[in-house]
Amino acid sequence: MSEKTSPRRRYDATLRRERAAQTRVAIVEAAAKEFLAHGYAGATIPAIAASAGVAVETVYRSAAGKAGLLEAAVQAALAGGVKRSAVPVEERPGIRRVIEENDPRRQIEAYVATQPGVWSRVGPLLRVLDEAAASDSMLQGLREQHAAQRRRGLQGFADLLLERGALREDVSAGRAADILWALCAQANYEGLVSYLGWSDTEYTSWLSAQLTHALLHDGGAAERE
Repeated sequence: MSEKTSPRRRYDATLRRERAAQTRVAIVEAAAKEFLAHGYAGATIPAIAASAGVAVETVYRSAAGKAGLLEAAVQAALAGGVKRSAVPVEERPGIRRVIEENDPRRQIEAYVATQPGVWSRVGPLLRVLDEAAASDSMLQGLREQHAAQRRRGLQGFADLLLERGALREDVSAGRAADILWALCAQANYEGLVSYLGWSDTEYTSWLSAQLTHALLHDGGAAERE
């Protein structure tokens, strides 16, 4: 009897996990849509539930209230999807290309290539977070958490360039992370692309040139093949 029912139980467990994952995707995507359409204060849990096609209680079980939903939406936007947000950053395709590239110039180009997609996806949600954080200490904490997460990632990239002997002698890994933080900022992308009308290609070409000149010894010339 147990041999007949065991496969059924394994199948049921797998199916439940798949359905739970699908529900999670629907809720986070619905939350992002509501936040963008109505702002943090205007988005409601019932509206998110209706958009996702689930019960209100299901939404409450999926995250720690609206703040948790906004954070989940931000992380999904950074990763390029809800399912991808569960994957460690260093294992995501764009970051793997940066890590696995041995030429520093092309490493910078590979990193820069991720920026238009990241900022176009997450920028609008970060504006929602910034506006709401002005009067909500919990959201202020989330904003600081996001900034710290970004800083750690950029410091990791700077450390990698240092380990591979690519940084200019007068640029420490800490200073390199500062430069990456400033030049790859959301404000630069939105100012040049969203407001001044630069194309993504023009933006990435400019950013690659600025970072190469600022970070790499001899502008990366010694590393060219």
